Amino acid sequence: MIETPLRIAVLASGGGTNFQAIQGRIAGGRLNAQVVLVISNNKDAYVLERARTAGIRTEHWSEKKAGSREAFVAGLLKLLEETRTELIVLAGYMKLIPAEVVKAYAGSIINIHPALLPKFGGQGMYGIHVHEAVLAAGEKESGASVHLVDAEYDRGTILKQRKVPVLPGDTPETLRDRVLDVEHELYSEVIAEFAANRQRP
Repeated sequence: MIETPLRIAVLASGGGTNFQAIQGRIAGGRLNAQVVLVISNNKDAYVLERARTAGIRTEHWSEKKAGSREAFVAGLLKLLEETRTELIVLAGYMKLIPAEVVKAYAGSIINIHPALLPKFGGQGMYGIHVHEAVLAAGEKESGASVHLVDAEYDRGTILKQRKVPVLPGDTPETLRDRVLDVEHELYSEVIAEFAANRQRP
């Protein structure tokens, strides 16, 4: 009997390359999951266009659009419930997940970070800033980390990491590209483990 696909909601703020990598593996039959919802706090985020092209439900939802924090939280929980989301996947989502959502989906929200946590994590450590900091510190290696999400940036339990070397002559951009290749593989591996380890009623 084929297991039903793991129902995923992706939250993203930008281009959505990690979403695209996950969706590509799903479409290719290499990941037993289904992206049922893509939410962005940025109405112009390209990830929404990527998701629409793939026929996936999209929502632009933010505290500003909701009008208050309470309305934002209630709306977010409603969207996740409507789509029967089992796993929330953050893919370049630039906002802190509200504590109410973290509690409701405890152990079922994951994020990927472009460094070897706990180094180079926390507020302000995102995108190219991370790679600039790694190079400025003279690190010999970097990589990607997938972790559970809690109420603080990049502080949840680390689930899996993969290292990449920092090469002589690296720029933040060349290091970013090398880490991104690893991110795409690593995230799908962790999602596959969630899919395989689901508890059945």
